[in-house]
Amino acid sequence: MPAVAQVATQQSAKPAAPDQFTAPAPTAIEVRAQPIASFDLRDPSHARFGALQFRSGLVLTSGFRGFGGLSALRLDPKGESFIAISDHGTWFTGRIVYAGREMTGLAEVEAASMLGADGKPLAKRGWYDTESLAFDGGTAYVGIERVNQIVKFDFGRDGVRALGEPIAVPPGLRKLPHNKGVESLVFVPKGQKLPGTLIAISERGLDADGNIVGFLIGGKTPGQFAVRRTENFDISDAMLLPSGDLLLLERKFSWLAGVGIRIRRIALSTLAPGAIIDGGAIFNADLGYEIDNMEGLDSHVDADGSTVLTMVSDDNFSMIQRTLLLQFTLLEE
Repeated sequence: MPAVAQVATQQSAKPAAPDQFTAPAPTAIEVRAQPIASFDLRDPSHARFGALQFRSGLVLTSGFRGFGGLSALRLDPKGESFIAISDHGTWFTGRIVYAGREMTGLAEVEAASMLGADGKPLAKRGWYDTESLAFDGGTAYVGIERVNQIVKFDFGRDGVRALGEPIAVPPGLRKLPHNKGVESLVFVPKGQKLPGTLIAISERGLDADGNIVGFLIGGKTPGQFAVRRTENFDISDAMLLPSGDLLLLERKFSWLAGVGIRIRRIALSTLAPGAIIDGGAIFNADLGYEIDNMEGLDSHVDADGSTVLTMVSDDNFSMIQRTLLLQFTLLEE
């Protein structure tokens, strides 16, 4: 079982001809990395941003045409091996290389098409807008926008060759907006509130009060909930800290205000059917910082016991956007 199984100026443009971009079988690719010296473009000495402290960052590029569009990322407990997905229905696996606490590049990177139950690429049937990823041991769950489906894979047994099987989802999830569907998935392990529950949160499926709709799937208390929407932010990913707090990665874009991202921290104990959950922002950034269309968020604990957050951006396969990999220390005080 892989170790990980243990554990912008554009808005999600429609991917074009995904089959031209993806590798049907696992294919080794080269990914180049350019270091980001400072997160703050205006003040290189600035290192703390809310509850986060910048550690290192990379700008990633590749000669492989299908590299990019990264919409979710999951790491092993050491923050080294990773599994990422693109919104062209592609798996990316590999390893982050470090020099001390700083990322220096990616190694052993492979790309492969996500496969359906028939063994053919999901993209061939139009199920390519894969936006969210969660693991329950060796089982991977992938959320797909536009068709509003969640597919599970026996990743622990078969890796990227695993066949995807759609799971039963609530009727409300199937009715989410065409391009604002399930954007984040979190599986709650034993020892936390709501154990065995798959949390699915939409990007901008709104209830009657304008809050973002989410679903509790499986577990003992399935149902629908909402995340209070403020300042026109949409949700792009979520993850669960060992402490039992849910971190929401959010983004917004307007021609007047530009691009912004933030992270909100919400107690998992507040999550229940019918609840409207909310929490304060622990991190905010705009285009004065090294950001892009940030879509993926995960964490690990380093050798010193610090909680490290890793973010990745979706470049929408656009020449004017970038694939960024950023790491921060979460400061608990």
